[in-house]
Amino acid sequence: MKLTVVGGGGFRVPMVYGALLARRERVLFDDVVLHDVDAGRLERIGVVLQGLAAERGTAVPFTTTTDLDEAIEGADFVFSAIRVGRLEGRVVDESVPLALEVLGQETTGPGGICFALRTIPAVMEIAHTIAEKAPGAWLINFTNPAGMVTEAAQRVLGDRVVGICDSPAGLCRRVAKALGEDPARMWFDYFGLNHLGWLQAARDGRRDRLPELLADEEKLATFEEGRLFGADWLRTLGMIPNEYLYYFYYGADTVRSIRRQPQPRGSFLLEQQAAFYAADGQAPEEALASWRATRHDRERSYMAEARGAAGITGEHQEWSGDPGGYEGEAMALVDAIANNARTVMIVNTANRSALPFLDERAVVEVPSLVGRAGPVPTAAGPVPEHARALIATIKDVERTTIEAALTGSADLAIRALALHPLVPSVSVARRIFAGYREQLPELQERFAA
Repeated sequence: MKLTVVGGGGFRVPMVYGALLARRERVLFDDVVLHDVDAGRLERIGVVLQGLAAERGTAVPFTTTTDLDEAIEGADFVFSAIRVGRLEGRVVDESVPLALEVLGQETTGPGGICFALRTIPAVMEIAHTIAEKAPGAWLINFTNPAGMVTEAAQRVLGDRVVGICDSPAGLCRRVAKALGEDPARMWFDYFGLNHLGWLQAARDGRRDRLPELLADEEKLATFEEGRLFGADWLRTLGMIPNEYLYYFYYGADTVRSIRRQPQPRGSFLLEQQAAFYAADGQAPEEALASWRATRHDRERSYMAEARGAAGITGEHQEWSGDPGGYEGEAMALVDAIANNARTVMIVNTANRSALPFLDERAVVEVPSLVGRAGPVPTAAGPVPEHARALIATIKDVERTTIEAALTGSADLAIRALALHPLVPSVSVARRIFAGYREQLPELQERFAA
């Protein structure tokens, strides 16, 4: 089988390669191609992969190219992991709304909308190239904002586009650990959109264990979301939200926390990764060590703005030993499709009837049975009214953003911003969009009229 990684010079590609090595016996790729528009980044990451292969004592051969057609030709699976505008774009995504005292975050609120506006056209080019050069391929989307990007790409490739995110699986693992259970032996009633989901039941085959967990403050304090939201609010909700919902429930607190920091996260990552990519001439083992040190600094500060607002100290729990990661989710998904494993995974896929208040083509994030035909979403059951209303609102914002990105309509872009719950007014939405268009070449060109 052939695997193509679009965005193959990205910082997290060594994690994907490590997952390939770990699952080599179950998922055998005899042709792996890394594609990137930047040959220098490809070369740097390639040396890191050589170091990782030498350390593991096994290798998955790979080639690199800057030619998209060549990379995708005949692929069975395509991983999309691009970042249009690089981290310089993320800095703008975050800083423009923050200057107006509005949340500046990579995937949530105005930042997520701006990220999508410049990313969706590039992903559509990838989708059209797949339709021409590898019509039977599966597009596994890592590219954020994952829900919007997946829904846009499905317009070209249909159900052969699946979006992945490690946040829901990480939440489920942490809940199971707090309950002293094996997550593989439990069923998790999780529903929502990407970075906008809730866990409303955790069943062990006998009963729902979530009420027991919500009643136990000591157990809630043992995992990330319990500390982040606090026992009182979790009991009020009767559910455990995805950590990204902190930005909705505690938006003003988060903005204050970010503005107290010396720099937003995007600026920190830009400086950190620029130093990594600029280090030339390292041997493979040195490049691997440099990548790991940079990754440690990156991962330990994940969700730092929300955790700072909540008064949480220490490293994020995912970096403190919780297994998984989006690379593990991606390889589990490939395994399930290639081997018809019929594995239950929480993925981003077309709704069908999982959330009955949305139409069948709306991309949602729900448990799905994954086999050779791809994901089959399971029914979520009754959804609390406040969650239902928020999902419906954000889905409308997502679809307005997609249309704006595809048509170059400034009016639609402003509408998407103005209708987002985290943007306080139409006037502020216009100022945010003007700031984005002024600072981002991709948007200057796309929204020139």
